[in-house]
Formats: sequence, C-alpha cells, structure tokens
Amino acid sequence: MSDTVTIKFPTGESYKQPTGIFINNEFRPAQSGETSDVINPSTEEVITKVSKGNSKDVDDAVNAADEAFHEWSQTEPYQRSLLLLKLADLIERDQDIIAKIDSLNNGKALKWAKTDVGLLIRSLRSTAGAYDKINGRTIDTSNDYLTYTKREPLGVCGQVIPWNFPILMWGWKIAPAVITGNTVVLKPASATPLSALYTSQLVKEAGFPPGVINTLIGSGRDAGDHMLRHPKIRKTAFTGSTEIGREILISSGESNLKKISVELGGKSPNIVFNDVESKIDQVVDSLIFGIFYNNGEVCCAGSRIYVQSGIYDKIVSKLVEKTKSLKIGDPFDKDVFHGSQAIKSQFDTVLDYIEKGKKEGAKILVGGERIGKKGYFIQPTIFETDNEDYSVVKEEIFGPVATISKFTTVDEVIQKANDSEFGLASGLHTNDLNVALEVSNRLQAGTVWVNTFNDLQESTPFGGYKQSGFGREMGTEVFDNYTQVKSVRIKFDHKNALTEGKV
Repeated sequence: MSDTVTIKFPTGESYKQPTGIFINNEFRPAQSGETSDVINPSTEEVITKVSKGNSKDVDDAVNAADEAFHEWSQTEPYQRSLLLLKLADLIERDQDIIAKIDSLNNGKALKWAKTDVGLLIRSLRSTAGAYDKINGRTIDTSNDYLTYTKREPLGVCGQVIPWNFPILMWGWKIAPAVITGNTVVLKPASATPLSALYTSQLVKEAGFPPGVINTLIGSGRDAGDHMLRHPKIRKTAFTGSTEIGREILISSGESNLKKISVELGGKSPNIVFNDVESKIDQVVDSLIFGIFYNNGEVCCAGSRIYVQSGIYDKIVSKLVEKTKSLKIGDPFDKDVFHGSQAIKSQFDTVLDYIEKGKKEGAKILVGGERIGKKGYFIQPTIFETDNEDYSVVKEEIFGPVATISKFTTVDEVIQKANDSEFGLASGLHTNDLNVALEVSNRLQAGTVWVNTFNDLQESTPFGGYKQSGFGREMGTEVFDNYTQVKSVRIKFDHKNALTEGKV
C-alpha cells in the first residue's frame, strides 16, 4: 500500500492524501499490513484506505515520543512557540484543502468546516503566544527562605479525539501539549482520520523535531486501549462519550495513574425569556444554530429548549418555520446548512431515538425522518415535550434532534435545566442584565452563553461539570492539563554568612 493517494473532491480539485501512520516525522504502513476503509458519509462510498495500527505500532509511536521528550522538554519555550506559529501559517496556507477534507470525510457543510479551520488557526496562535506566561510563582514565607514553584511538562501525552470535529480537536489537543514541553501520540477517530493525517505532514514541514507529534490510526479496543494503559504515557486527554470516559479513568488506575482530562457528553439547556419578543428572529436563529450546527453532532448542543410561557407560541411558530427552510444535502453546496451524519452507527442511533420519542408520547413539530436512501441524512427534528423523563429529554442523542417545552418562572426553569447528569454548556436569551447574571450564576455548566450559543473563542476555557468531564480546552486553564507543579524551597544561613565575613 502506498503511503499517499490522490483524492478528488466533488468540486473537481484533487490533492495528495497521506494514508500511513505518522511516527518520527515519517509516514509508514502498519506493522500488520492491515488497512481500514474511510467512508464518505454523504454517499456511503469508500474514499480510500488507511493503515490500521495495533499495539505494536502504539509502542513504536510511544517510544519515538519518549525519546523526543528529553530534548523537546528542554527546548527554549520561545523556539517551541515559533514552530507552533509556523504550523499555524502552513494550515492557513492549506486551509481550503483541509476544510474540504473534513467535509468529504465527516459530512459537515463546507461553511462549518471552514469555520473549524479558522478557529484552529486562531487557537494555535493563541497557544503559541502563551509560551512565556506558563509560569510558577514565588511564595513569601520568610526572609530565611526562597520559595518558588515552577510548571514542568508531564512527558508523553496520549490523546484520543472524536469524529465530529476532526481537525479542530487535533489542534486543541496537540497545541497545549507541545507548547508546555510534552510530546504527543494522537489517535484520531477511525472514521475520520484524513484531515489529521494530512495536517501531520505539515508538522514536519514546520520544523518540529521527529517524535514530538505522532499520529496513529487504529481501533479503540486495540490501539486505543493500549495507549490508555501504556506505562510510558503519563497523560491521557480524551474527547468523546461519557461511557468511554469512565473506562479511561479505570485504565489510569489500573496502569500508572496517568493524569487525565476528559471532555464528555452533554445535554445542554437553551432558555428563552419573555423579554426578547422584540428580537424573535435573532433568538430563533441562535436556537437553530445551537442545535443544528454541525449536523447536531456537537457535545454542547442546545438540545433542550425551554421557552417562557408569554412568548412560547411565537417562538415555536417561528422556529418550526425556519427549521423547515434549512437546506440539507451535499456539504459542498455553498447554500447547505446541514450535511449528513458522520457515521452509520450514529445515524442509526439518532433514528432510533426519534422512534423512541414518538413511542413515549413526545410530539414531533418538524422533521423526524431520514432523507433519501443514500447517505446518512436526517431531517432536523424538534419534539414538543411536557415530560422531563422522556428519553429524548434526558439522554444525549448527538444528532439534529431538540426538545422544546414551556416554563413560567426562573426557579422552575433553573430546576429543569440543572436536572441532568451532564453539565457541559448552557444558554439563555434575555434583555434583562439582572436575569442574565442570576441565571448564569445558578446554571450548573462549564459554559453559559448569553444571547448566543456554540460561540467558542480561542482564549475562553471550555469544559464540563458533572458527568460532562473535567479539565479545560483553550484559555490559560488548558495548561493545567499538561503541566505538573514543582515546589522549590531554599534555606539561607544568614548567621554563618555573617560570621565568615561573606556579607
């Protein structure tokens, strides 16, 4: 199998796609010679085959990262920053290709794939700019001591990313790891590896030393599990389901007590108050973006919509109208808002939840069906609910399905919003600053968006409460995931120094 193939986009352009495992700045086949198919979810056709690594390939990647760590951890932070900035420049140069790769491999609308790449570039540059701000502190204990702390890297970081934001998650993981002096073995989702492999070649072009960043494709149950338990990996970062997050915590305890950060599931509330009647169109656009952006495959999606009784009917009417007008289909069509679901198993799961919602008594206001017979397309769907115990209200669906229900008081909606084991994000829409502050303070979520939703920004930390995980992406808080604190305490002997005439 060649390590590179030519792939043609539906728009007519072609590009060279690496297909091997990326270790020590080189692509190579898996030791077993195994490959796996990569599917275009919009057509259900095979795009290409990629090398499928196993535990032996993980060992090779980890050994390369471990060897590189000794020099990389001692590299001047400024030099690490320059390389990360160069990588951002190269991604900016190739951003059109990278966005199209994600649309082809993931099924998301090209406009949103371009948004992902833009945020990635900004995130890399923001992280690079923090190289001289990842500091310890001095502690004034007395004149007899100099006491200070310093932040040091952990070592080899094993990173596992999901299929819903392939290239954005790649950058969110590697940037804070390498700027703090760690090295990386990253496993993209088996279904969506192409953009991570393409961008890995830019790592070498940017000038990163061999072994600092390694990308390995393989199954979660083989390569992934071996990464989680590998004795040379000192840190695991994972984005994905809460179920797998629990397994990661167990694997850390059963191996070498790796440091863990996990960004897991969500079932985010999105609340609308009566006082926004003057801007209903703007609010409805935000609700639509909150749930149907990225085909609904967003861990923080605003999938539980709560609308105050005085404006409820107007919001429902306008929301149904605008949802019906969304263009769904070929992600390369510039007018398409909503592409296909990314993988067959999740496509089936979403359809199963829709049927479950119908059987439990939830009322479909719009959508609820598969589109066509080819490709994983589902109509954007909204259920009207009067029972918080419905599965479609309580459980994460991870697709283009929202529920909407009515509330009367602030206390009532806060109780409903917080009645979840998830706490990744939340949103509210109001013109009243007092309401915005009170509700924001009472919501149990890692992010609260006010008069907006899914509004990520590279210097703002993102992560969850409760079973949505712990640790943060972006912001200065992300560096807590990738450093350990050393305390140094030096005692001075003033009396001896004076006696011996040294001072």
